[in-house]
Amino acid sequence: MATPLRLHKAPPRVPHGAGPSLSWALGLRPGEIAIDAAAWLARFAARNVGLAATLAVIGALFGLQALALLRAPAGWLPATITIALAPGETITLGQRELAAPQTDRAHLSLRRDARDGWMLRNISPSKQVVLLRDGAEQRMGSEALRAGQSFQIDGALFNVTSSDAGAIVFNRDGHTWRYDGAVLYRDGLAQSNCPDARLSGRALSLWNRAMPTMLTIARPLSFGGNLYCGNRLGLAQTTPGAAQLARVNGRLELSAGNPDGDRASVLVHAEGVQMDLRRQEASLRGVGAMIVGHTRFQLAPAGDRLTLTPSRHVNLFNVPDLKLPAAVNWQWQQRSLWNSGHANALWGAIAVCLACVAVSAAGAVASHGIWLRRAASGAKLLGAATLLIAGVSALISQRAGMPPSAALSMLLGACALLLWLTFPGRLALLTAAGVVLLAVGLLAQLELGLGAPQTSWLRYYQKSAAMLAIGAGLGGLLRVWAWHQARRAAHLQQRAIEWTLATFAAVALAALAAQVLWGDETGVFDLQPVELAKLALTTLTAHCLALRFGWHSETRHPADHGARWLRLIAPALLFIALLGLSLVQVDDFSPLILLLVWSTAMALAYAVAARHRLLTAALVAVTLSAVGAVVYLRLAGTDDLIRWGFYADRFLVWLNPAEHPHTGQQLLLGARAIGEGGWLGADHWLGLRALGQPAGGVVQIPAVQDDFAATFFINRHGLAGALLLWGVQAAFLTGIVLTALRAHQAGASARNFRQAWSGRFHYFALCGGGAFVLGHFLLSWGTNLAIFPIMGQPMSFLSAGGSHLLFFLCPLLAFSAISAQSLEGD
Repeated sequence: MATPLRLHKAPPRVPHGAGPSLSWALGLRPGEIAIDAAAWLARFAARNVGLAATLAVIGALFGLQALALLRAPAGWLPATITIALAPGETITLGQRELAAPQTDRAHLSLRRDARDGWMLRNISPSKQVVLLRDGAEQRMGSEALRAGQSFQIDGALFNVTSSDAGAIVFNRDGHTWRYDGAVLYRDGLAQSNCPDARLSGRALSLWNRAMPTMLTIARPLSFGGNLYCGNRLGLAQTTPGAAQLARVNGRLELSAGNPDGDRASVLVHAEGVQMDLRRQEASLRGVGAMIVGHTRFQLAPAGDRLTLTPSRHVNLFNVPDLKLPAAVNWQWQQRSLWNSGHANALWGAIAVCLACVAVSAAGAVASHGIWLRRAASGAKLLGAATLLIAGVSALISQRAGMPPSAALSMLLGACALLLWLTFPGRLALLTAAGVVLLAVGLLAQLELGLGAPQTSWLRYYQKSAAMLAIGAGLGGLLRVWAWHQARRAAHLQQRAIEWTLATFAAVALAALAAQVLWGDETGVFDLQPVELAKLALTTLTAHCLALRFGWHSETRHPADHGARWLRLIAPALLFIALLGLSLVQVDDFSPLILLLVWSTAMALAYAVAARHRLLTAALVAVTLSAVGAVVYLRLAGTDDLIRWGFYADRFLVWLNPAEHPHTGQQLLLGARAIGEGGWLGADHWLGLRALGQPAGGVVQIPAVQDDFAATFFINRHGLAGALLLWGVQAAFLTGIVLTALRAHQAGASARNFRQAWSGRFHYFALCGGGAFVLGHFLLSWGTNLAIFPIMGQPMSFLSAGGSHLLFFLCPLLAFSAISAQSLEGD
């Protein structure tokens, strides 16, 4: 009997490139699902080696962040500080009682008066106390002078004849003095500049004399010393700086200075009452908060008890136990690294971002399914918008004193980098190196925040994560827009591009002007407009150079070329001049060197594009000469440096730090920390055993989170870790150079003006951005390793520079990714 033929149903065929979820939908068993998923992942990794390696490195770095959070020891701090005093009693409060790290041991004198209630006096010789009353600030030890009052500094008595928001006039010994917040006039004439005034100070003095009051730059009036010059009013036998008169919150206030010698008395006489500003006592009635050092305290008086709630800068303790005076009582709380309080709503945004990352990744790897690719496109747009909103919310919450937890900030940073990798286009070397450098920087900042004995150090990590989310969100939206523009073959008109660049330059100039008028060398409104100016300067110069190469490409209106060239080059020259002037005012020559590196790199890029061999050789010779000059200064000694004036001190400290232990403290502490790190880190395990643990004395290095971030990294992860970091930094710069050269080739072989201009613009813009990053790398490593004198520049990606990250690095990464994507399309 013949055996019946049996027909077996073949297993359904899975389309090539489909993921394991499709296999599950077709009814395969769990074991087969696992095998299928593993095989699919292996095929994907084999086809995308660079992306797989980048994801593995980022996963490892964020895994180390999570491990650091899990291993961090418990930290305790006071939730509230309650002070109980009987009428007439007085207590002295300082760093120990207030848990405020930036205060003196004896900073405040608190008294309870039977009639006036709680009274406060600042007894610190050098640090101020600010009272916040009804939305206005009151600085202890200062007084807004009025007409009819008199003030006395040691034995010198001055009578105030008139005073308003614009100026104050007072007289003494037959001389009439007028001060408007910027310039001091003696008998109607502005005083001459002081002999030790620098060039920038003399230029600032000329500006203040020529400009109206609203455009002047505030300069305080200093009393004391033997010189009548500039904004100094000399008083015999009085220590320079014994008192100051300055504009504060729209008022001219007299305050006691901080002389190094004997304490001078500063008295204010009004209506028969004499008040010593150094012993000024203020009532706390109506005061809602006060700032002591850098710590903010909310005040809540209730009868014989005053409750203080500290925030922002608070000391951490290993155990909730501290011996305090009988009148002081702490309510302890444990530092939370996981719970964000009011910021917990951001967890929803994190979940949306992660879902968008998953959908975007699925759409990127799927070779079939139009609906999936459309869903991925929408997910990218939604994820970028959600990430932007989450970053802004996190930053606002931090500014409001309710920062997100460290765990939430970690996930926010991870979402930013993962979403960045899912956008269209092949993964370029500079993008892969850039996201790895960002992950390394977040890890270093988290380690520093967890290792410091204060709550305030985590704010650098939280701010960087929020800034990264904002920058990645904005950059993601720009990349989506550029991708859709490229698919529709839509391009901006040349006139629109020029107006956009001109507007960008105007905004940057306005931001620089705001810093000059209302800020200082650290920035304005907690931002650094210089970082935005670097980007504007680079793009505007790239546009001008790109047009220079296309000078004869447009023949429609050849007579307009000269006028157009002048119209475009003039803003660039003006912008360079104003940027250089603003940078000269900083008490540091690093911005000038940064501009010099950028200028040299742009000249070299132009020489390469123009095939100008003589100019290329000259630039190489100048660079080698600069290296030789550094070596010469290192070997020649310090005999010829005394005549250099202001900058001589920095070189003397650099060459012989042991002979200048005070001014060379930063350099000496940094060298000691690097020596402790050695090759394998202070823990001899490349920092793995020290994850989340106290950082030790390295946090005492000034600006260790910023200018000396590389020193902390070497101390924690050793020179071996630094070598790996150098390799990634070199890969990033190499990626920029390779992308720039491809853009140059595309521009040189283009068939029309638009494509030629686009290629050359991308080429010069990438060269300029890479030059600034190279300058930051050189200056930072040179400062930390004592190759150069100390110069204050953050290290790109590693330092906690929020403005540098948001206004320069994130736009550079977005522009680089768009450039690489456009070259693929071409």
